[in-house]
Amino acid sequence: MAPSKKKAKKKYFTLAEANASLPLVRAIAQDIARLAPELRDRHERLEKLAPAEGGRLSSAAREEVEHVQEQLERDHERMNEFFAELNKLGIELKDPFTGLLDFPALREGREVYLCWRLGEPEVGFWHELNAGFAGRQEISKQLA
Repeated sequence: MAPSKKKAKKKYFTLAEANASLPLVRAIAQDIARLAPELRDRHERLEKLAPAEGGRLSSAAREEVEHVQEQLERDHERMNEFFAELNKLGIELKDPFTGLLDFPALREGREVYLCWRLGEPEVGFWHELNAGFAGRQEISKQLA
């Protein structure tokens, strides 16, 4: 019988903790938001370069495809590193293009998310787990 792995206890953020983490989180979110469109563009470029079924690529086109694939793989690795950093901090990335992040928190004994998006000066919103961005509500002083 294999030894059981203990599940790591989920981190819940207070508003103060979420805001205190913003210098690091902001830098990671900026890196992600910069890289996300580049990944999308490279993927779209590869799709356009791919030959039609049964078609062949010229050696120059094949070379370009290999170059774009190498860039795409390298950038996917970088993106996965950014995701891992956020995951290690206990923060959930919701949208890589806008830098939308959720911090698990407790409110009146139930789990909610403190919500922050790149460009906002501080964590100023929260929402229910199933509400998403559209359900964001301003944080009242009571939650702080």
